[in-house]
Amino acid sequence: MAEVGGMDDDIDSGWPATPATALQVLVEGNKRFVTGERRHPHQDADRRAALAPAQRPFAVLFGCSDSRLAAEIIFDQGLGDLFVVRTAGHVVGAEVLGSIEYAVAALDTPLIAVLGHDSCGAIAAALDAVRHGTTPEGFVRDVVERVMLSVLAVRGQVLSGTDAAVEEHIRYTVDLLVRRSQVIADRLAEGRVGVVGMSYGLAEGTVRRVAGHGV
Repeated sequence: MAEVGGMDDDIDSGWPATPATALQVLVEGNKRFVTGERRHPHQDADRRAALAPAQRPFAVLFGCSDSRLAAEIIFDQGLGDLFVVRTAGHVVGAEVLGSIEYAVAALDTPLIAVLGHDSCGAIAAALDAVRHGTTPEGFVRDVVERVMLSVLAVRGQVLSGTDAAVEEHIRYTVDLLVRRSQVIADRLAEGRVGVVGMSYGLAEGTVRRVAGHGV
């Protein structure tokens, strides 16, 4: 992965340099996706060639691995715009933290966006574990166990549905990134990065803000 040094002027042109402007670009891109007015930016041969020496994404997109959450599509972005990290249930491990820290520290990315969604299989499995006391086999169990803390925190609200658990898990992940990573915490204190949590509606295609720091 290339660092910022030597960035082509064409790539830097109009680059969102603050957490607030980066978030605005994401929100506007999602609106275009929802209304069917996508621009498909930065997806041509010129962009591909310009990016070859270096990258400078304006946002880290840390989301669930669900196939319906293709980040560049739902935010109408292109090559070099988003630094995407995805795990089932957007659970956090050392590899996730290291990847996000790389984007923040080496690439100077000003925004970290955590993206959860409705009908999340990891949340549903954690709810089943709470209701019935059973957990999946294999390494899927590790995913469910990491989501379980969020489900248990709102267990009084979630037994009849998943929305409260989805939102709680997004908030939990946002706070966890700041607590676990000194790199993120320091940049946040300096105003150089923001962390936002968003929930995506699969049927509508819309995102809405759930939590955030420094944005």
